[in-house]
Amino acid sequence: MPVLIDTADTGAPEDFGALSRSGHGVPRLRILLTPYRSLTPDGFVWFIGLTASLICLPLLAVIGTSLFWGLLPFILGTVAAIWAALKRSWRDRAVYEELVLWDDLIRLERVEPRRPPRDWEANPYWVRVNLHARGGPVPNYVTLSGGSREVELGAFLTPGERVALKARLERELRAS
Repeated sequence: MPVLIDTADTGAPEDFGALSRSGHGVPRLRILLTPYRSLTPDGFVWFIGLTASLICLPLLAVIGTSLFWGLLPFILGTVAAIWAALKRSWRDRAVYEELVLWDDLIRLERVEPRRPPRDWEANPYWVRVNLHARGGPVPNYVTLSGGSREVELGAFLTPGERVALKARLERELRAS
């Protein structure tokens, strides 16, 4: 599931990593947003195995000939290229956003591969959650505005998940 919301009557756990803040106590809410990954590690193995088997099927007709050795490098290169493309896709989708809400601080951190982490902080009293039904890069584009800038939130989520996220954030911000 791409949206993990961690909250309880006593607050979210304090041992969740880089966003731990010593002066703010236990956070009220922690939301971890990750993109959906449809290909599991087991599915990857099955896909590569099946693809390699099907691509090598035409080689059965030319086993023992010089044509076999001429085609083999291209078939192995094709399987290797598919493998590399899927691995690169996995690394590129290793992005996540972590939003943590305390009574006096809201903090958003976005971690992407091959980039330094980006973070944003503001006072929750002044933060507004905006839903841009049109005009954003994706449908139902969610932004947080407060502090000195406006930041996007969960652009990799589905439109329905972004609407639900907006409603949850507004409810939690009103409660503070």
